Amino acid sequence: MMRILHVAAELFPLLKTGGLADVVGALPLALGAGGADVRVLLPAFPAILAGTNVEGEVARFDSFAGPARLLFGKTADGVQLYLIDAPQCYDRPGNPYHDAEQRAYADNHLRFALLGWVAAQLAQGLDGFWRPAVVHAHDWHAGLAPAYLAAAGRPARSVITVHNLAYQGVFGAETFAGLALPAAFFDREGVEFHGNLSFLKAGLYFADHITTVSPSYAREITTAEQGCGLEGLLQARSGQLSGILNGVDEAVWHPATDALLPANYSSEKMAGKAKCKTALQHELGLDEQDEQPLFVVVSRLTEQKGLPLVLDVLPELLARGGQFALLGSGDAWLEEAFRQLAHAHPRQVAVKLGYNEALSHRLIAGGDVIMVPSRFEPCGLTQLYGLQYGTLPLVRRVGGLADTVSDVSLENLADDCATGFVFHDLSAADCLRAVRRVFALWSRAREWKSVRRRAMAQDVGWQASAEHYLALYQQLIS
Repeated sequence: MMRILHVAAELFPLLKTGGLADVVGALPLALGAGGADVRVLLPAFPAILAGTNVEGEVARFDSFAGPARLLFGKTADGVQLYLIDAPQCYDRPGNPYHDAEQRAYADNHLRFALLGWVAAQLAQGLDGFWRPAVVHAHDWHAGLAPAYLAAAGRPARSVITVHNLAYQGVFGAETFAGLALPAAFFDREGVEFHGNLSFLKAGLYFADHITTVSPSYAREITTAEQGCGLEGLLQARSGQLSGILNGVDEAVWHPATDALLPANYSSEKMAGKAKCKTALQHELGLDEQDEQPLFVVVSRLTEQKGLPLVLDVLPELLARGGQFALLGSGDAWLEEAFRQLAHAHPRQVAVKLGYNEALSHRLIAGGDVIMVPSRFEPCGLTQLYGLQYGTLPLVRRVGGLADTVSDVSLENLADDCATGFVFHDLSAADCLRAVRRVFALWSRAREWKSVRRRAMAQDVGWQASAEHYLALYQQLIS
């Protein structure tokens, strides 16, 4: 049985700041269903520790980051976990990366280097304990794992998945000396990046294979436009770079079984979706009507997510009678702009700032259209949830959005393959054309229902993606 160790900083439902947690929570279960022996290595953040059934202690370390224990346990779903119990690193308030004032912790280089270092210790074997054949690191937090494996003579093969290339884990050069890596690794052919230490570059350089979370994003990050300064390295490693789409955890996200909804529904029995819309309108103080579409956004409020485009098109959207509801938090100016719109149009616009998992389910079920107009998007899970729930995605043709949504063009409608609304240019004018296509299709109820049925028929689960990962692991081991 193939032994796979995933290495990450968060895992749903124990701890989540974004889509990474959803992937790390679901992919191991899908790989396990495919016959692999999969375990996940995580920092023992308080929320992760509290949600784990700890069965015992595996090892103790005196590391460069201080003493640490390695614990073994399982989640309620049966995911097998190793937790790095180092209170001096992980037992603190705030989210995994920042304090309560959103300031990055000054010792993040130590906290996440420890994560990669322990992964390499497991790969080398701990007194005959479970030993992985492949170590799969996720994002910059685990980026040093392939470097520590390389320093140890590569006792396991390694994969790094880039969930978002824009976040690279860059620290001053002076931090390198305290991380127990060979001095020669601080080099252009290594972890050095413009005079600094880059965790993500370390992973990209030393991993045996690099994956991203969609085929289009794998191509895009080799260009200057989206390579974030790493396009040269990624071009050089293009033979070891591939894109595998994320999936949806259907045990958590499925309208027929979602316990967070006021009513369940399926593509064959859609009455529950109308009930979800009415309940959402009531909850948010919007006019309870079904004559016009309800657009929703569930997102971090950042430039990357294209939210300024939403602000640009909202006046016409509202003038046409549409409604709009948003859940998210982020840049202060975007929060304030959406808050002002809600104040000016209280019966058409609702804005909830912050993170609320249950409300995100109700928004996606109750909406008619989900907007994801990103500047760049490695994969995107929100549009996949929209497809699953019959809430048609309105997306920009980029990254994983381009790979998962087909526009309601005349030829796609004729071929019965349209699943949403796709625009190309990063401009308000092009986004507005997509909004107009929403209202045009909405006015033809039978065609709207046909597109919605096609959207809900898309296979967005993890099985196919898990099979791709298993094939990759087998290829690396062979």
